[in-house]
Amino acid sequence: MTTSQSRVILEMRDISFRYPNGGRGLEQCSISFERGMRTALLGLNGAGKTTLFLQCNGVLRPQSGEVLLDGVPLNYSRLGLRTLRSRIGLVFQNPDSQLFSASVREDVSFGPLNLGLPITVVRDRVEQSLAAVGMSDFADRPVHALSYGQKKRVCIAGVLAMAPEVLILDEPMAGLDAAMQTELAAVLDELHDKGMTIIIATHDIDFAYQWADRINVLEAGRCAATWDAIELPQVIDNLKRFGIGVPKVAELHRHLLDAGLVTAGSPIPRSHHQLLQQVSLLSGFRF
Repeated sequence: MTTSQSRVILEMRDISFRYPNGGRGLEQCSISFERGMRTALLGLNGAGKTTLFLQCNGVLRPQSGEVLLDGVPLNYSRLGLRTLRSRIGLVFQNPDSQLFSASVREDVSFGPLNLGLPITVVRDRVEQSLAAVGMSDFADRPVHALSYGQKKRVCIAGVLAMAPEVLILDEPMAGLDAAMQTELAAVLDELHDKGMTIIIATHDIDFAYQWADRINVLEAGRCAATWDAIELPQVIDNLKRFGIGVPKVAELHRHLLDAGLVTAGSPIPRSHHQLLQQVSLLSGFRF
């Protein structure tokens, strides 16, 4: 499947990177992300997902290959990196590695203040970012007094205050209970509805299938496969080969189809709720 170059906002071309201890991060990895897309990056531990993200906003620099933003290679000068990080926001998996100010408001203010923005602009950005993640009432709370899920929200707010075009999240659902995952997914949906490009790494293929527009699979430091999310039911055997699991709802729908319990040609559901609705229409039984 080809990607229209005119829509590509972020691209990696033949990126290779090894850590000083010899550990492989990326090996001639090529991948592109389209503007306005919700993209999920899947892969086993050690596949290179975090390394790829650190390349995207210049924390790491490729040893070969290049990263391009809007078709232009990244500028690794101090000014170039500051500009880059105002356009591409990265939220780490562990919020404690990203939060370092005493209060929520101070932490969210840090990025835009470093951009040299006027205080009035910074204040407005902070208020808007906290509101976007539902943390306005916690603005003056000490960071250390927050729950794990609240810390993740503050990290996202801190990135949003930079007004990025692309939001990258490394395992955003890790460590969150079901209710917090639902709340965070709603935040991501609202940001996407406003036009933001969102890229996440996750081990949860059920969430990826339900949420994402596009799925990329990393294996041994390379992008091994790319599909539109709606294609996953047709590539279940390939998914099993990668060891990342298969969407449970797609697998269940296939079994129901084989048993004649759902109609062939009906839309393939992407969530359990959609599947239950489909079955209830056919059976007359309301779930």
